[in-house]
Amino acid sequence: MATSLTNAQLAAIQKNPYKQDFPLLANNPQLTFLDSAATAQRPAAVLDAQRSFYETMNANPLRGLYKLSVAATQAIDDARSHIARFIGATDETGTPQANAIVFTRNASEALNLLAHTLPQVVSLGPGDEVVISIMEHHSNLIPWQQVCAATGANLVYLRLDEGHCITPAEIENKISPATKIVSVTHVSNVLGIQNDIAAIAARAHEVGALCIADGAQSVPHVQVDVRALGCDFLAFSAHKLGGPLGIGVLWGKPELLDAMPPFLTGGEMIDSVSETGAVWSPVPQKFEAGTQDAAGAFATNACLDYLESLGMDKVEERERLLARYLCERLQERKYITIVGSDDPALHIGAVSFDVSGIHPHDVASILDMSNVCIRAGHHCAQPLLTYLGWRSTCRASVAFYNDKNDIDRLVDGLDQVWGIFNGSR
Repeated sequence: MATSLTNAQLAAIQKNPYKQDFPLLANNPQLTFLDSAATAQRPAAVLDAQRSFYETMNANPLRGLYKLSVAATQAIDDARSHIARFIGATDETGTPQANAIVFTRNASEALNLLAHTLPQVVSLGPGDEVVISIMEHHSNLIPWQQVCAATGANLVYLRLDEGHCITPAEIENKISPATKIVSVTHVSNVLGIQNDIAAIAARAHEVGALCIADGAQSVPHVQVDVRALGCDFLAFSAHKLGGPLGIGVLWGKPELLDAMPPFLTGGEMIDSVSETGAVWSPVPQKFEAGTQDAAGAFATNACLDYLESLGMDKVEERERLLARYLCERLQERKYITIVGSDDPALHIGAVSFDVSGIHPHDVASILDMSNVCIRAGHHCAQPLLTYLGWRSTCRASVAFYNDKNDIDRLVDGLDQVWGIFNGSR
């Protein structure tokens, strides 16, 4: 077995002090979970926090003057501030832009919110352009398809070079004076490639367009600073970080959020209502109709505490080593083709691959018999796979709680799959 990792690096990913923090993994030592790009496992700190909310402060936030309701409201406010700090959403004095954090159900809802409101802000119409990349998740593709169909605007795709990257020339050529909105994933959930959002945002602003970054696959794995990225909006989901299901985050520049109309109506998003009209609450409540998931916000806050106790720089370093080892182990097998770059350094979290002549669904099902969990299918990115010439692929995705043994188990399982269909390697 050949690998470019040093003995010290191999020892670092062999050692795993993290699985004990995750009850599902600690209670199932035979399990190899390699589908964190779909959803991460939850540390005990998150599970404890969600239970603690319901046991100690369960009340409807914002609507009561009694102590429980005040505590629930404070839980949401604290989470907003913490999230803002975590993604670098601060003003010139370093103060977190808490009111620029909007809670949604997930990243998909955050992106839909933008697709339904921004066209009114920029007066999107016939002849205008919305630019996305060919590698977008359906959640950052279908909403813009619908918007363009409704407004007469054109949907323009940033396409990839031979190394599966978006080149500076492509950014320059496709983001034009006709562009009004640019919405691009920070990290691809299929290719694991990290896009240069700073360059994309700079070009968007040069032509007077707004820039949205889909951070669903980046915020859990790399240190994200929205001020450094230069984007106008960032969307991500708590569950891919290790937080609870059902809560997402939209950050936006305050002046843009103020200019946007509401997406959903009712509940706490209003300041006053008459028989003939309504006045909206200020941001962020303007975008948070109905009762918010205060328990989810409280648990997300605990998730960020946990990640920061580890150090996101250390999380990122470990995951890069794991992705590198994963790529190199897969490249040892002649029956495996990596879908995307052959350079392990260009994979963040996710590595997609094909097992020659065997359908990805069969691969995943047989691996599951050995307690190895991977994803199989189009990964909610059908246009990308079609563009690359694939119908579906396998995908293994790592998180810091994985280790060398998990990847070795995967490769051993793939050898078994190959043997079942072919008799030998």
